[in-house]
Amino acid sequence: MRPNPQLFEAVQVYFDALYECDTEKLNSVFHENSSLFDADNGAILVEPIESFSRDVGSRTSPESTGQAREEEILMVDWLSPISAMVKIRLRAHQNMFVDHLGFVLGADGWKIVSKIWHLERIAEAS
Repeated sequence: MRPNPQLFEAVQVYFDALYECDTEKLNSVFHENSSLFDADNGAILVEPIESFSRDVGSRTSPESTGQAREEEILMVDWLSPISAMVKIRLRAHQNMFVDHLGFVLGADGWKIVSKIWHLERIAEAS
């Protein structure tokens, strides 16, 4: 299966949205019915994209504080030509996260339909 460069563009929009706390970019890459999941505190937390978008919009952006960007694609698992799971790592302030992003390709391009995240560690202040 040939990698689809538009998927990587969508991942970059995700990285940019979180670095800039730009909800317009964030909402452009998430499917409107997507949900986010986490179990770091021992219970499964389910958050709809609307709630996550509001949270991101209320944050101080890493960009505005001059934080260096730390983000990488760790793995892409192509399920089919129109679906993939992307594992990424990124830093938001002192938090280092690992995310599994479920993407599907529809009429509006690649969209995240699910996100499972994990707070990997708290980074040292730079």
